[in-house]
Amino acid sequence: MQQLTDLVARARADADGIGSNPSRVIPIQPALPLTASEGEVARILQICNACRYCEGFCAVFPAMTRRLEFGKADTHYLANLCHNCGACLHACQYAPPHEFAVNVPQAMAQVRLQTYHDYAWPPAMGALYKRAGLTVALALAGGLALFLVLAVAMAGSLVHAPLAGNFYAIFPHNFLALVFGAVFLFVMFALAMGTRRFWREVSPANDPGNAPDLPGVRRAASAEAAHDALRLKYLDGGHGEGCNNADDRFTLWRRRFHHFTFYGFMLCFASTCVATLYHYLFDLHAPYALTSLPVLLGTTGGIGLVIGPVGLLWLNLRRHAAHGDVAQRPMDRGFIALLLLTSLTGLALLAWRDTRFMALLLAVHLGVVMALFLTLPYGKFAHGIFRCAALLKFAIEKRLPSRLRLGAD
Repeated sequence: MQQLTDLVARARADADGIGSNPSRVIPIQPALPLTASEGEVARILQICNACRYCEGFCAVFPAMTRRLEFGKADTHYLANLCHNCGACLHACQYAPPHEFAVNVPQAMAQVRLQTYHDYAWPPAMGALYKRAGLTVALALAGGLALFLVLAVAMAGSLVHAPLAGNFYAIFPHNFLALVFGAVFLFVMFALAMGTRRFWREVSPANDPGNAPDLPGVRRAASAEAAHDALRLKYLDGGHGEGCNNADDRFTLWRRRFHHFTFYGFMLCFASTCVATLYHYLFDLHAPYALTSLPVLLGTTGGIGLVIGPVGLLWLNLRRHAAHGDVAQRPMDRGFIALLLLTSLTGLALLAWRDTRFMALLLAVHLGVVMALFLTLPYGKFAHGIFRCAALLKFAIEKRLPSRLRLGAD
């Protein structure tokens, strides 16, 4: 308490000194100008920092209390640390219609979209976030699917004698590996470059968390961040009862549908990886039996990628306008639609792979998958990458002494 009293006394003395000596200048740290959305987050967090009623809800508020002011990097970091659960909005005594108009989820969501745009690689592609929507997603998927359907039709026939599920009789293996391998590598590189730029801003070289003598801290923090991300810890509302969606009632369904979606996607990815090992390492070529590991992984993942996106779309349609940024809903729904179409066309292809319609189903499925991967670095998928980076920074800085040194700190 004495430290705080001394700090206030020094501030008053500085203010009095300016009045009596106009030539006296207080040095100010240079700061980048804030956009309107960043300024709104800074304004709201100043109010929250004085109140601190929501300090136990999620990681945002403990991270907030380690700061007295909120510059561009701070707003970007805290916005991506926010999981948009909505709990703080309904607990806040200063939320609308109060004149302070504190709406943390909505303000954070608007800055998150800005960070996706600012850290996109290459930078010129950041503008795609403003166009990423349901119509664009469906048009891209439909256009690529139509292109492949016409290519198959020109090379042979869309309706053919059953081929025992041999996809490579339609598209050669090397062609598929080259095209999708190149797209995959570009997506991973673009996401890695964007994440690198984000991390360098929110954790600059002089940040204590980057000190070379803290390997133990970084290892423990990495394990905690991975644990929190895989469990979606902060979608429990801070009390275990879940998020707010349509109103002030809590629900765990948003967390559950996210789990179905994420682990369904990862199982499908694992299926592809196992099939690649079968092909190159064990010389076992597709098609694989329904009881084989690649098919079991893909089928299970595909079912998860139906349940999860359908549930998330249902919640998105019912979500209250105050629980986020309404302007981002087209982007959300576009990503959900591509995930759902990928799983539905994949399961349909598996079910009818031994029929004469396999070529048509394969062309449609590959077109949808290509559309999904091409939009990954410039759509809603980016939120998971930046959120993991923010969770890692939080896990590191919570293990370090606060630089404010106020009160119990």
